Amino acid sequence: MTTQSFESPAVQVEDLAKRYRDVLAVDAVSLSVGAGETLGILGANGAGKTTTVEMIAGLRRPDGGSVSVMGMDPTRDRARVRQVLGVQLQEGYLHGALTVNELLTLYRSFYPDPRPYTELLDLVELTSKADERFEKLSGGQRQRVSVALALAGRPRVLILDELTTGLDPVARRRMWRSIEQLQSEGVTILLVSHAMDEVSRLCDRIVLLEGGRVLTTGTPAEVVAEAGTATLEDAFVALTGQELPEMEVFE
Repeated sequence: MTTQSFESPAVQVEDLAKRYRDVLAVDAVSLSVGAGETLGILGANGAGKTTTVEMIAGLRRPDGGSVSVMGMDPTRDRARVRQVLGVQLQEGYLHGALTVNELLTLYRSFYPDPRPYTELLDLVELTSKADERFEKLSGGQRQRVSVALALAGRPRVLILDELTTGLDPVARRRMWRSIEQLQSEGVTILLVSHAMDEVSRLCDRIVLLEGGRVLTTGTPAEVVAEAGTATLEDAFVALTGQELPEMEVFE
């Protein structure tokens, strides 16, 4: 987690809204993420976290409000936004017959100045799996491939949805070190996570969503103080009235 102050926003969201039939999944969400800042987006299942970041990424069209990523609208300026934004979503679909090498080669071809191939493999520690088909990888290894693909274009803004879901403790710590390297490079990160230890370590500020609305925002320490608890885990429970979901671990 960095300690610097952040001024010019890399991501600006105003009164964002999304409805699915009779369900208002995201209701007037506003947030700002400074350039080089890491913002954690927290909430119970169904709180609107993934829908919010999908609208920021331009993958879903908002029903109301506005989104700006590096000064661009991700819906109207999709091609330009793709050059500065990397996205790793919880549910990703990649061709299982392709090898890690082939997937990285394909994704790197989308950008004029991609991150070096060997650097991507080193970042997610998959050099030994370069020639392995995606369908043969473990769940945790597939997750790391998704992160590598999100980094292929040297993004200035990075969206990570449940970054370390399924990773064992050693792999989680390695992934955290990779994210800290990106933070040192000035990458702006939006991190959706249920892992409070991860959030406490990596995030400069957090936004807590409940029922599609912003419940509270602040640094991890500020949110803990607001809840009057000793830990961020306890603060989550106290403020939302819900238990944290159990962390899945892939074999």
